Amino acid sequence: MNPTPLQSAVEALVQARVHQRPADSAQAAQGVTSFGLAYEVQQGVAERLQWFKQETPRHWKTGGPSRDALQTHAPLPPDGIWRSPAVSTWPFAMRGIEAEIALRLGVDVDAQGAASLDRDSAGRLVDAMAVSIEIVDSRWVQGLEAPAPLKLADLQSHGALVLGDWVAFDAAHDWSAQVCRVQIGDAPTQVFRGAHSMGDPAYVLPAWLRHATRGGQVLRAGSVVTTGTWCGILHAQSGDTVIASFDGIGEARVAFTA
Repeated sequence: MNPTPLQSAVEALVQARVHQRPADSAQAAQGVTSFGLAYEVQQGVAERLQWFKQETPRHWKTGGPSRDALQTHAPLPPDGIWRSPAVSTWPFAMRGIEAEIALRLGVDVDAQGAASLDRDSAGRLVDAMAVSIEIVDSRWVQGLEAPAPLKLADLQSHGALVLGDWVAFDAAHDWSAQVCRVQIGDAPTQVFRGAHSMGDPAYVLPAWLRHATRGGQVLRAGSVVTTGTWCGILHAQSGDTVIASFDGIGEARVAFTA
């Protein structure tokens, strides 16, 4: 019996991770043409690689290009969650860099509690924030040129997440004035002000919480979500140290040795 498109995509992504060799999305996953199927592929890969062992994932990424665009979500494998300062020995194909703010839940959240949340009520569930660096990578030969559902199936091109120190979350923080600085290797520091795609990292919370608790799952206090880039995607190389800092909040750093 021929495998289904979902089975083919799961197998391709599993083998790409196991053998550290990207797969050709045009051959392996042509039938994954919707975000609904992409989420099924995410779940299938997680089950095959036993990332969460029947537990609700504790780390996520979420976001979108604007408030009017569809927000997408991905659970993050535990082995790729690193405390800053981190040293990466992983053989990333891309080493894309996104400077972000991660938010941490202070309470448990279930589907019933998530159903009616808006930005303000969801923000009250957060107890802390931290600077984070998401390392962008791909298991597809096509990389960031792969079709959108296939990038989502591949955890929205997630490689690893570096978390800085946690500080108290201020629901009234003026994100429009927030300054983010990114230094990569010896290159000049790049500066971004008020550059979050939705204007407010907490804006992503309601949609994420409803997605993550669908099917009866409960997000436990201490669960973390990283909320979208302030700098687009920058690029690092082997040997670079990357420092992302947000004025008044903190910093995260990662050194690439491979």
